[in-house]
Amino acid sequence: MQILEWQDLDATGRHAALARAPAAANEAVLKQAQTIIATVRRDGDAALRAYAREFDGIELGPLQVTPDEFAQGQASVPADALAAIRTAIDNVRTFHRAQLPAAIALDTQPGVRCERIWRPLRSVGLYVPAGTAPLPSTAIMLAVPAALAGCPQRILCTPARADGRADPGVLAAAQLCGIETVFKIGGAQAIAALAYGTATIPKVAKIFGPGNRWVTAAKQLVAADADGAALDLPAGPSEVCVIADDSANADYVAADLLAQAEHDTLAQAILLTDSAALAQRVYARIGARIPSLSRQRILAASLDHIRLIVVANLATAVEVAELYAPEHLLIQTCAPRALLTAISTAGAVFLGPWSPEPMGDYCSGTNHVLPTYGHARACSGLSVTDFMRSMSVQELSADGLRGLGPVAVTLARLEGLDAHAAAVEARLTSLAAGAAA
Repeated sequence: MQILEWQDLDATGRHAALARAPAAANEAVLKQAQTIIATVRRDGDAALRAYAREFDGIELGPLQVTPDEFAQGQASVPADALAAIRTAIDNVRTFHRAQLPAAIALDTQPGVRCERIWRPLRSVGLYVPAGTAPLPSTAIMLAVPAALAGCPQRILCTPARADGRADPGVLAAAQLCGIETVFKIGGAQAIAALAYGTATIPKVAKIFGPGNRWVTAAKQLVAADADGAALDLPAGPSEVCVIADDSANADYVAADLLAQAEHDTLAQAILLTDSAALAQRVYARIGARIPSLSRQRILAASLDHIRLIVVANLATAVEVAELYAPEHLLIQTCAPRALLTAISTAGAVFLGPWSPEPMGDYCSGTNHVLPTYGHARACSGLSVTDFMRSMSVQELSADGLRGLGPVAVTLARLEGLDAHAAAVEARLTSLAAGAAA
């Protein structure tokens, strides 16, 4: 953990201050993921069971969660946790329902009708991790928009615990979101099964959800294969950037940084502040908070990726945040919304001292599946439309073709595509002959 003065850093130093850990899908991980994918494609369910034994020491029974397991899972979740899950589902559903797109239909000129219509993806795979921490919240973030989009087949995969069962919280969240099909498999092997199908697990068109390095690598590999499945968005270790001035509560800022640092040994947390005094206070509060936290092994590594950067002013802080393009951006200044107009490259933004990032992780209503590793420069967080696809439709009347057809002919000949021109001219000739007759 370091306190750095931005104005004292040269270009190399500034690059290093914002540098992320090496890409998760390195050559060794990609090679391992390729082997797993090839084995699952060849051996199907047998490979899934073999990998559960090899990687997790688990002898799996039925791969699919049974109705009894669903019932037992929900019964074992405390009442207050079930109530919290229901509240989160309600808020996520409310926000995502508002994202449903409207069809477009208009005439670009007389007789030329153009439309854009939306259709749900027929089959989607939802991956919910359960490694260092099971994530019922991810089940909510994936299952709610998939249902709202109207995807007919929604399949969820999540790793089994040591007892061979799925995490009860994940099952409860999935069931309350209307998910009926859950398989107890995880890792790159789950991605391979969803992408290509096995005797038990249906093939899907697109795979959603975060995961470890092997899951990320497998999603990239199957998305690059025409016979595989598309992926939701690029992913890497979790990250947060906080812009704060001297009015910020140092303890809140420290807590926000540690909330992301506990995710993963490669997670990154950055503070950008125009107050050297605040940076010192945050440094002290991080040190004070760590002993009370449970994920000490992870924090011991991820602390190396915390940067407390002092900048000349808040305008510079915004410039640096835009350069970094964080997954989560928290603005804790006297007037946080005043900075929002200048922000264009963040996965999700949290304004003010009463908007801690975990509210977005769990229950405010926005989606917590977000672009990381700088991909927020070009990618958005997950939404209902990611579970849908649009199609354009065009319909010309005879008069419409008479009026616009010659334009298409001219452009086709400009490009040297005679067959394109002929497809239009054949119809124009017929129309002209009919008019003459």
